[in-house]
Amino acid sequence: MRVDFTGLFRALAGWAGETEVSDRQTGETLLAMMRALVRFDDIVIFAYRDKARPIDLFSTFDADDRHIYVTLYQAGPYLLDPFYHTTRAEKAGVFRMRELAPDRFFSSEYFRTYYSQTRLAEELGFFVPTADGVTVVVSLMRREKTGVFPAPELALLNDAEPFVAAFVRRAWGDLAGRFAGPGRGRRAEPVSEADRVWRKLNLTDREASIIELVLQGHSSESIGLKLDISTGTVKVHRRNVYRKLGISSQIQLLSIYLKNLQS
Repeated sequence: MRVDFTGLFRALAGWAGETEVSDRQTGETLLAMMRALVRFDDIVIFAYRDKARPIDLFSTFDADDRHIYVTLYQAGPYLLDPFYHTTRAEKAGVFRMRELAPDRFFSSEYFRTYYSQTRLAEELGFFVPTADGVTVVVSLMRREKTGVFPAPELALLNDAEPFVAAFVRRAWGDLAGRFAGPGRGRRAEPVSEADRVWRKLNLTDREASIIELVLQGHSSESIGLKLDISTGTVKVHRRNVYRKLGISSQIQLLSIYLKNLQS
């Protein structure tokens, strides 16, 4: 795809001429900028902070797709999303989903139950940590009919990353207050919806850590490496949790998890 410099500069000029810019205007500018560089089907921009529910800053979905990509995602599945966990690690740069996903992600119940509904060939994100503890993720999505990003376009997006990061920090450098409740500006309490589920199900901290990684799509071997325990120990904890919950499969585990998230 040929770079549309006219469209790129026109988008920037329009945004720079505004004195007060809304999320929608900033999102539209980023959309035009990205479309001047590469081909994609949709864009969604989320802000993440600690374990709080992410904020939808901008997206291009119709009503049906918005329900899947935004409403349903914010209701709980974000807690198992590789993009969410990358923001928790405060990584910056451009990453494809396949680079971030656990080793069993594409065969996990999370993928089959939720992520497969997105019908994506590829998802790519600009991860931009800001000074106030928020990470903004600009996700570019290509549907199955469009196919994955070709290598030249990936290279172009990597070259554009420093500019995109600077633009995002300029536009959305003060988002922390949107995550705060009555004590506006205070750092969010680091207790997620998932933490509350594990406590409700009476899991120990170790059991919760292991089961959360299982649901994210990690194999027992991968979990052992992340938690510095043996694969055998992982399997013992997993069996104990299944026995405690009276289940025998990962699909039952995910069902219990999602049910308790929504209760």
